Amino acid sequence: MNPYQGLGEAAFWSAAVAQKNMFDIGPLWEPRFALARRDKVVTFGSCFAQHFGRSLAAKGFHWLNAEPAPELLSAESAAKFNYGAFSARTGNIYTVSLLRQWVAWASGEAAPAEEVWEQEGQFHDPFRPNIEPGGFASAGELRRSRDVAIAAFRTCLEDSDVFVFTLGLTESWVNIQRGYEYPMCPGTVAGDFDAARHKFVNQDYQFIRDTLADVLVRIRQLNRRIRFLLTVSPVPLTATMSGQHVLVATMESKSILRAVAGSIARDVSGCDYFPSYEIINGTPYRGTFFEANQRHVNKSGVAHVMTQFFDSLNARFPYQDDESDSQSGNSDLPDRELLKAMRRIQRRDARRQVAGRGKETETSTRAGEVCEEELLAAFAGQGRAD
Repeated sequence: MNPYQGLGEAAFWSAAVAQKNMFDIGPLWEPRFALARRDKVVTFGSCFAQHFGRSLAAKGFHWLNAEPAPELLSAESAAKFNYGAFSARTGNIYTVSLLRQWVAWASGEAAPAEEVWEQEGQFHDPFRPNIEPGGFASAGELRRSRDVAIAAFRTCLEDSDVFVFTLGLTESWVNIQRGYEYPMCPGTVAGDFDAARHKFVNQDYQFIRDTLADVLVRIRQLNRRIRFLLTVSPVPLTATMSGQHVLVATMESKSILRAVAGSIARDVSGCDYFPSYEIINGTPYRGTFFEANQRHVNKSGVAHVMTQFFDSLNARFPYQDDESDSQSGNSDLPDRELLKAMRRIQRRDARRQVAGRGKETETSTRAGEVCEEELLAAFAGQGRAD
């Protein structure tokens, strides 16, 4: 006898992966806590977190939008001005240190930075550089908008039951004179780069783990009942300042973030990890869920991730307070049948994706995903060729 003889199918690659159709691999997640439809869930982090908010709302869960668009704003304009991308209008929070910065502002531990970027008569928020297309009309308007976002973020911390955070990057830019961090390098989206003030920092495992552990404690000081769900963005880096090839830099960055997320989920009570990163990037999926540029996750990939999420959740904790399926727009399909239908669609779309690889354009997907880091692609080829 040996310990392996008592393990189930899921523990063995051949039985759990190699002998299965890629759409039948799973379940890949065993949730640690239930998620009721009435639980208030907030979503923040890197670009991929936006899919969780939209999917939860579409399935009739209580996704908390603490900073909704003005009533007279059209849906198209609301999306353009970044309403509804996250639970507050924070923009992308790519790093755990940026999350800690937002928590410090929301809790009153630190005052929001006064820095404002002026460019051609318009004013840009260094901490939400792409939140207002074209910029704000005045510095005062910018600061008032930021104050509203900070207040909404505090509401999310205090009132939510589940905080979903998607870790996105290890690479960061800081103001070494004032000690705060930017979501984007100054001078890329707006502002001016100053080597005397702005420093590149590629955060390592220990820093990220310590920072994330600390920020979860700080959030719990505001809301003792809150639970956390961590994910890692499967989206590769747009560009890197590490000095490595962008592929190598991406693998290192995501590996560190994945290791941190797993460690924190194991060690912090009321914290879980969902493997969206593995579902998109795992070798059994053969890149099927990426667009032709090998970076953007296509609609089939998003659908498969969210199917795995809801399927696993319902298998472990059947929805005790399940409301009418009409909330999700599928009143004629019960959940089990809906999942089967989604899998059929996913298989069909995957075949089309493989057949059409190389024919699609950069703008063909992402389902409204807002990603400021994407703007770095505009600088490709402007430097040295070596």
